[in-house]
Amino acid sequence: MTIARVDLPPRGPAARGPRGGGGRNDSAPLRRRQRRRSRLTALAFVAPLIAYLVAFYLYPLYRNLDLSLRDYTVRSFVAGDAPFSGWDNFRAVLDDPEFGPALRHTMTFTFVSIAFQYAAGLALAVFFNRHFRLAPTLRALFLVPWLLPLIVSASTWSWMFNSESGVVNYALQLVGAAQVGWLTSPGWALASVIIANIWIGIPFNLVILHSGLQNIPTELYEAAALDGASAWQQFRRITFPLLRPVSAITLLLGLVYTLKVFDLIWIMTKGGPGDASSTLATWSYQLGFGTLLPKFGPGAAVGNILILIALVFGLLYIRVQRRQEA
Repeated sequence: MTIARVDLPPRGPAARGPRGGGGRNDSAPLRRRQRRRSRLTALAFVAPLIAYLVAFYLYPLYRNLDLSLRDYTVRSFVAGDAPFSGWDNFRAVLDDPEFGPALRHTMTFTFVSIAFQYAAGLALAVFFNRHFRLAPTLRALFLVPWLLPLIVSASTWSWMFNSESGVVNYALQLVGAAQVGWLTSPGWALASVIIANIWIGIPFNLVILHSGLQNIPTELYEAAALDGASAWQQFRRITFPLLRPVSAITLLLGLVYTLKVFDLIWIMTKGGPGDASSTLATWSYQLGFGTLLPKFGPGAAVGNILILIALVFGLLYIRVQRRQEA
């Protein structure tokens, strides 16, 4: 007797159609959904940062540029119908006799501050690089000026430099020296705010430069000592050259930060007496908010000039950073 063969349908992935549950084509939509979900998750994490940048950086920059290109008054500022004036505000600012002194004071304040901040910060960083028992404690104490609110530091220095009851003039009186009108004399007002700013900025330079010193191999100093190199020769031949990339970043960051210092100068001298300590930052504030008839357009123009100067140095910092990474 012959048994007829019955062919059963094949099993496995080949028997399933293109939409089968385990086919290769079925996993492609799954992967696309996973990628889409990952992108949405990443966007959800980035969205608060984007909203923050737009609300507190892009929009204020746009509004400041709009202010500088229009003829705003108090009424038109409220109504929002200021006429377009183009570059008239910038021309008015550049032709103003106060622009030259403000720019000169800004450059003097910036470059003198960062020069002394860097020199003092480097000296302290080299000193604390020597491992002795009290080094961590003393280094932490030197961070206090950096941690204090700026209004507290400025108010303290304003009291110390007070012509009548300040501790600085009292110390000068004890040694028989003549008292100085630190905040009231046109010849000393700018120097006073520079001294205060140097004191505030030294800890930043100390921290950055000390971290750079930690990356210099100690074997180089040991080899130099065996060759008879003095401490100054080790600093000049090893420390300073190898610290140059960190020094460049420290100076550029300090430059960008110091250009826009406003609160310290305003609390101590308000840019005075006269315009003896006025900078672009304080002059911009005075134009926009310092009088009963504010000049919003010229004040914003001065602010944009200051932003442009800081942007130039910021781009320089990015270029230096890319060179170091290359």
